[in-house]
Amino acid sequence: MKNKLLVIIGATAVGKSGLAIKIAKKYNGEIISADSRQVYRGLDLGTGKVKRDSDNEVFMSEGVIHYGIDIVDVKKQYNISDFQKYCNKKIKEIWKKNKLPIICGGSPLYVISVLEGWRFPKTKPNLKLRKELEQKSANELYLMLKKIDKNRSENIDINNRRRLIRALEIVLEKKAVEPLNKKPILADILILGVKKNREEVKELIQKRLNMRIEEGMIDEVKNLKEKGMTSERLNDLGLEYRYLNLYLENKLTLDEMKKQLYTKICQFSKRQMTWFKKFKNVNWINNDFKEAKKIIENTLIKKDLT
Repeated sequence: MKNKLLVIIGATAVGKSGLAIKIAKKYNGEIISADSRQVYRGLDLGTGKVKRDSDNEVFMSEGVIHYGIDIVDVKKQYNISDFQKYCNKKIKEIWKKNKLPIICGGSPLYVISVLEGWRFPKTKPNLKLRKELEQKSANELYLMLKKIDKNRSENIDINNRRRLIRALEIVLEKKAVEPLNKKPILADILILGVKKNREEVKELIQKRLNMRIEEGMIDEVKNLKEKGMTSERLNDLGLEYRYLNLYLENKLTLDEMKKQLYTKICQFSKRQMTWFKKFKNVNWINNDFKEAKKIIENTLIKKDLT
């Protein structure tokens, strides 16, 4: 498995994690979660983490080791640069064990930053600028970024003020939009994309949302608030935490929260696919293990089987 890398991408709710586990079991693999929120401890139902086998330090699910899950305190910040360094380190560690690294997740920029080897600008925090930007709304920050750097504005959560401020901080210090330096990872890469038709994805999103609420997702957010999590931080942590917090603050009824959250997740799913369609050399499948197995054995590990 030296220098071989499997990547599984796709929109939310299509079954990437389950497929990754099956493949890991079959081909002696270990999984690296490429999810911007699963890194945080305490964000479980809202981020769709796989079920953990035990409370051991190593995160395992169905006997398969998973990296990139429960590695950071939820009050701390974790960004794409942190993930890239972490992921590259874990890929090398997995190769040393002669196992197959499997990057699996729905955060497009996290995945592509590793594959293309993005070189991130080392911009120090500008406290004076941050103080000025903190006075602006998320929409005002987004419009500022869009005016200065349209490309960055297309690749960011428009409601995440922290990320908007950081993006502006970088752009404004450079005084000009600079091209992103890249150094692609040296590996034999196979990308599997899990794709379903829009109506099926919507049904899966609705079914999963209902299930997570029944399993206690509202209590999960309530517990975070009781531990001192601010509304602003919950807003930064994504759709589920943003809308459940609005419900807990009596700004939305339960029915309004469910409907609005479902709509927003569907919109998010569509944006994910828009990004993933930009990826090159993707083998698109309908979450079928037999189909995935055939592609893997005809490409990634063909030499090892002959």
